[in-house]
This record gives sequence, structure tokens and C-alpha cells, in this order.
Amino acid sequence: MTAEQIRQYSTLVAFLGNMLGPDYEIALHDLGRRQASIVAIANGHISGREVGAPLTNLAMQMINEKTYLTQDWKLNYRGVSASGKVLRCSTMFIRDEHGALAGLLCINFDDSRYRELSEQVFRLCHPDEYAQKNIAVTAAPLAPASQEDEQEAFYTSISAAAEDAFLAVMKDGQVPTDRLTQDEKLQIIRLLEQRGIFMLKGAIPIVAERLSCSQASIYRYLSKIGGGRHRPAGQA
Repeated sequence: MTAEQIRQYSTLVAFLGNMLGPDYEIALHDLGRRQASIVAIANGHISGREVGAPLTNLAMQMINEKTYLTQDWKLNYRGVSASGKVLRCSTMFIRDEHGALAGLLCINFDDSRYRELSEQVFRLCHPDEYAQKNIAVTAAPLAPASQEDEQEAFYTSISAAAEDAFLAVMKDGQVPTDRLTQDEKLQIIRLLEQRGIFMLKGAIPIVAERLSCSQASIYRYLSKIGGGRHRPAGQA
């Protein structure tokens, strides 16, 4: 993003944060930096993030899959904050004058106060014992769930993002990482690349350590699968 874009969108972040109130987190990601990260945020208490926090898992995936080529935004998908609260999330893609992806403007809504208020209203018109047994306003899925669905996760550090991605692709693995074959490691790298984790500067040494191999080996695996996107977003 240009300095002028960052200034204008940062003003928009502050405006929306104040106008919508404390249940809406507004975050601006600049993808033109050596390390794509948040450059402006309002109501960061919702996800626990600050300026400098890395991309989320779904943001990396959307960039990697080039969702922005066919959509201007992605609306109303499910996220979970560090404290376990379900959030309704939306992302707008910001393009430069050439149409290339330059940044992301994200809005994450925490409706927990409203669900708590709904339960209190129900309790006003029902006996306490009945309400405790029969009334519950829960955070239902925002869309039909399937095995392919994934929730957005919010990270405060590169190491947390890389570790989460690694655990996600290894969730069914039974073999210790130091006993994996080269083909098995290659498949893990392929899955991590599909998730976009290697666009985060600093992910490669973390993955190398978890796979009990050298960083040079990770680069060789990426070369085999044609993964040049391990550079931080925005780098040539």
C-alpha cells in the first residue's frame, strides 16, 4: 500500500471503530511490507492483536488462492478469538492502481454481549428453573459446516501462526516428525504452502525445526512443488 492509502484507510479504521462501537474490531493489513502485518487497528481487545500482528490463517489462504481476483470482499465467515468467542468476520480486498492486491480491511464482530442480553430477556418471562434447563442462546455456525470449512484464527506472532498451521496439517499424523520420510515431509510442506504460511517471514525456520530438518531442506521442498510464494507478501 502507498503511504497515502495507509493514511486514508487508517483514518477509516479509527472512524469505523468509533462509530460501530467496542464490539467491532477493524484491522488494516498492509501486504506491501517485507512482513505483511496489521498497520492500523481499532478495538483490538476483541482478538487480542495490536499493530504488527501477522495475517490470519484464512487471510493467508485467500491470498494464496487468489480469491481477490474474482471477489471484492468475503463476507460473514466464522472466526474464533483467543478467548474462545465466536466472531462474524468480513474482509475487503484493497487493490493498487494496477489491480494488484495491496492490503486487507477486516471487520470482526463479537455478538456475545447481545446473546447474553437475549438470555436475560428470556429469563424475565420464564421461571429461573425453566430458563436454566431450556433457554440457551448459543453461537451457532454462520454457514453450513463441512469438513472443508475452517475457522479464522487470530495470531499475535509469526511463531503462533506457523505453529497453528503445522498442527493443523499434522492433526492426523501418528509418526514422530524425526521419523518422517522425505515424501511425507514433502506432503506436509505442500499442505503448508497451500495454507499460505510461507508468505510470513520467519515461518521457514520454525517449520524446519518442527520437521527436524534444515532450512535449506525446506527451500528444496518448496522448489520441488513450485512454491515461490514463501517470500513475504508484497516482495518481488
